[in-house]
Amino acid sequence: MHPYENIPLNVAGYLVAAWLILSHVWMLVKTDDAIEFLKKFPRNHLAGAILMAIGMFWFWLLIVPFKSPIGMDLGEFNGAKNILLLAVPVVAYLMITSVKEFLAVRGLGVVCLMAAAPLLAAAFQEQATGKLLIPIFSYAMLTAGLFFVGMPYLMRDGITWATASSGKFKLLALGGLLYGIATLACAILYY
Repeated sequence: MHPYENIPLNVAGYLVAAWLILSHVWMLVKTDDAIEFLKKFPRNHLAGAILMAIGMFWFWLLIVPFKSPIGMDLGEFNGAKNILLLAVPVVAYLMITSVKEFLAVRGLGVVCLMAAAPLLAAAFQEQATGKLLIPIFSYAMLTAGLFFVGMPYLMRDGITWATASSGKFKLLALGGLLYGIATLACAILYY
């Protein structure tokens, strides 16, 4: 079994809740700073390089030989592992050094795609009440990650829409905070 498959649902719930609560409390308390950060984020090359490196390294860890404790069985794609072991670092380097536009968004997309797998594995075949909060969040991350990698300008447009007024931004942040609180409550009471 891969280590992803051993994460308990309550741990996944605590992690998701902590991320949602902390980030959305920051957005509500420091609204102007959060808006300024979000507006600059898509073109932040340093953040992009860090996120892309994290995401690609995470993916690379999954394709190391399966007999190692962190490698994953890729089924019919196991034959491509040797190629991927070399290609992933090269692609990561080329992305970080060559992509100048929206690297931060693309890097965040890769991290979102990688982070969804352990969350989905934690909720798989669980009977706990409220367990759907984790898969809903995971599928939202997967969908966003695909768009961030393929059409990164949509994040910029979404940030522009969300930050058009302070009231709208605070309402969206409050929604994220409530989702985090609901996830925390389920993690404590049911998972």
